[in-house]
Amino acid sequence: MKVDAAIGGDLKTISSMARDIESLGYDGLMTAELANDPFFPLVLSADNTEKLELRTAIAVAFARNPMNMASIGHDLNSLSRGRMTLGLGSQIKPHIENRFNMPWHGPAKQIKEFVQAMRAIWASWYDGETLKYEGEIYRHTLMTPMFTPQDREYGPPKVVVAGVGPKMIQSAAEVADGLIVHSFNTATYLKETIIPALHTTLETNGKSLDDFEISYPMFFVTGETEEEFEKQKADVRHRIAFYGSTPAYRGVLEAHGWGDLQPVLNRMTKEGKWEEMGELITDEILNEFAVVGELDEIAGKTKERVGDFVDRITFMVPVKNSSATVKVLAAFAD
Repeated sequence: MKVDAAIGGDLKTISSMARDIESLGYDGLMTAELANDPFFPLVLSADNTEKLELRTAIAVAFARNPMNMASIGHDLNSLSRGRMTLGLGSQIKPHIENRFNMPWHGPAKQIKEFVQAMRAIWASWYDGETLKYEGEIYRHTLMTPMFTPQDREYGPPKVVVAGVGPKMIQSAAEVADGLIVHSFNTATYLKETIIPALHTTLETNGKSLDDFEISYPMFFVTGETEEEFEKQKADVRHRIAFYGSTPAYRGVLEAHGWGDLQPVLNRMTKEGKWEEMGELITDEILNEFAVVGELDEIAGKTKERVGDFVDRITFMVPVKNSSATVKVLAAFAD
């Protein structure tokens, strides 16, 4: 099981952070498109590391178009000498239409065409194929030598897609190299809903789970001190409550008989009761969504829970003691 570290924020500190992450023994680092651009940190990281895999988890696909995303993916994979994985997500309709002012055509259908269009663009660059992608949403039919990258040694990056619902999971299995499982998940939902759906679609397309990467940015509750542990516990409760308020994620709660909690949490968001929401996440719920334990227990508990079907996780817990981090990462590698 590979372990990634999350990175982002102040660009002035990214280079040293990336070097530290590599020296500690992480397999990769990932950026998310939240308050900052997800790609600039990877440019700095690529130039300051040698072996770390570089990943977005996620970049918002529909905030861009397949052509400029193909260029970004190419440039980062070339700069990092083949270490880039382009992790894409759809975001939700209000953000795409009202924050980014971009068209929305439904996430599963649109992400499928988006990735297909990118692959067609890359095929024209790397394999010399005539660019002729004509979908219902995207159309790319023009490419000239002047706009074809010359630094093509490392080829295109891998592409993984984030998904929660069955249609999005199906699209990921059809066109991507892997799936980013949403943090708002449980081992039960993964085993009973996501893995069977992936297996069916992959098999239909002549592939198997052996050819497909599953990454899971899990929730963890741990720490080196009791104070850190309790702070992490409170933070994770609030994150679970926030995600649980989303109607599209109700199915995960329903897998455990907690579906009635979703509209309650949703109503509380509209009432501005952000602090109170976390109080509704009981220890039972917390322990289903998060791996909870002492630092030296985390790797074993994680592998026991999802080790049979998850290829990589993101260990998103602040551990100040570098020797403690090295021990945890070594336990994941064993």
